[in-house]
Amino acid sequence: MASTGTREYRAVIFDVGGVVITSPLIAIAAYERERGFPKDWLNVLITGYGHKGAWQKFERGELDLFSFYEGFGRELSNVEKGRELYSQFCSKRGWAFPQLPLPSEMQVDGRELFGRMMRGSQFDKIIVNAIKEIRSTKRLRVIAVTNNFAASVQDIPQSEMEFLGWTSGAASTSQQLRDLFDDYIDSSEVGLRKPDPAIYKLACERNGLQPMQVVMLDDLGMNLKPAKDLGMTTIQVQIGRSEEAVQQLSETLGLDLFERKATVPSSRL
Repeated sequence: MASTGTREYRAVIFDVGGVVITSPLIAIAAYERERGFPKDWLNVLITGYGHKGAWQKFERGELDLFSFYEGFGRELSNVEKGRELYSQFCSKRGWAFPQLPLPSEMQVDGRELFGRMMRGSQFDKIIVNAIKEIRSTKRLRVIAVTNNFAASVQDIPQSEMEFLGWTSGAASTSQQLRDLFDDYIDSSEVGLRKPDPAIYKLACERNGLQPMQVVMLDDLGMNLKPAKDLGMTTIQVQIGRSEEAVQQLSETLGLDLFERKATVPSSRL
């Protein structure tokens, strides 16, 4: 347990993609630039389908991998739907609606895009070190709550594993990743996904916690809002700024979570 002010913390919850490993948003943004799509076009489409979208169903374990590929590509290739959603997105920000490529040039191969998102995964060394430092105190539980798809990708061919980069330790489905945590809650295995408050409540129930005893880190504000509403302390991890997030976490917990550098004795003349 770590105490700061009037709070006594007993656990830290980490998101995975965008916190512990590379954000898939980086690969999506690169794909958009290469294809000449407007900025955030694909993200707007992915989120715009809501709970009925292929991405959301995949993360709840409702679609297998190859069914997901087909649905993901079909939805992201729907230019009329994209035009509707992106128009709303632009209006909220006061942006002019951009000129789009021809519809024939806006078709998306779901497998190709997902593969690029997965193959870009690398561990964030600063975050991983912080996790190890927290666990070494034996005073706080370290929990992952991730929108993921482990239950949706059982028994896929080795060749597909290699295509997705899932033979490396930094893969979002790897045992090496799971072993970093005391508890690992994958949306596809529990049938719930963030930002549904039920998945945060489940994390607390499984670990004997009250929300007030938890600090949660995520890269998306929309995932942190319900956690904060429940009473958790929240920290947003911006892309490329994990050091700032760990500094904030260190101050919140009253712990030094940065890698300790060995001191080299000075030589005497």
